[in-house]
Amino acid sequence: MNETLTTILEHRSIRKFKDMPIEADQLDLIIDAARSASTSSYLMAYSMIGVTDPKKKEQLAAISNQPYIKDNGHFVLFLADYHRHMVTASREEKQVIATNVQSTEYFMIATVDATIAAQNMALAAESLGLGICYIGSIKRDMDLVNQLFDLPEHVIPLFGLAIGHPDERQEIKPKLPKRAVYFENSYPSDEEQFTYLQQFDSETEAYYQSRSTNTRSDRWTQQVIQNLHNKRNDRLTPFVKEKKFNNR
Repeated sequence: MNETLTTILEHRSIRKFKDMPIEADQLDLIIDAARSASTSSYLMAYSMIGVTDPKKKEQLAAISNQPYIKDNGHFVLFLADYHRHMVTASREEKQVIATNVQSTEYFMIATVDATIAAQNMALAAESLGLGICYIGSIKRDMDLVNQLFDLPEHVIPLFGLAIGHPDERQEIKPKLPKRAVYFENSYPSDEEQFTYLQQFDSETEAYYQSRSTNTRSDRWTQQVIQNLHNKRNDRLTPFVKEKKFNNR
């Protein structure tokens, strides 16, 4: 197995970083890796903001209730971005673009573009011996995040990526088995999936009981059912629409 596959298969989220910055040449490399990502129709409908201002990092940490947003080597905010595409357009072209990018299709394109770029960045960072942790909880207060970074219309924050020199080594969490996520030619029956999920529950229960910290009795299906029972952020949908995304 080559080094690339080893890096991918040994992924683990890191939430404790050493108090040291990422070297400039390493940062350039991981940004270049993100820029090299696949993109739909050559739109590259995303942007990244490197957050180096300590006050802004503290505010993001408070919004997300995640201290490792401020305590890391570098933090990157990923954005869905169609503002760039209108900078050189004529007034008439801007009107057409502004209408079209409000579709669900264009919203999905921007979200997927940003996600692919972020995963390229994550893999590049891990290949250099750095650790990463995705941060989705910035969406708890999208209005404040929007204000903090002066984001124009047609630009919305999606998630963050904390990067740094690891100060811990977590166990690798079990992932759903191949037969539970990869199907050929048709979607499986509920009966088939039930069997796979029961087996995966046994694996995750053993993992939680045997790991070195925060041991507990838990199963994956129990976790996700509880998670999906929780009411989500009611402000998110109107915020996205106000920013001229996903309106039709």
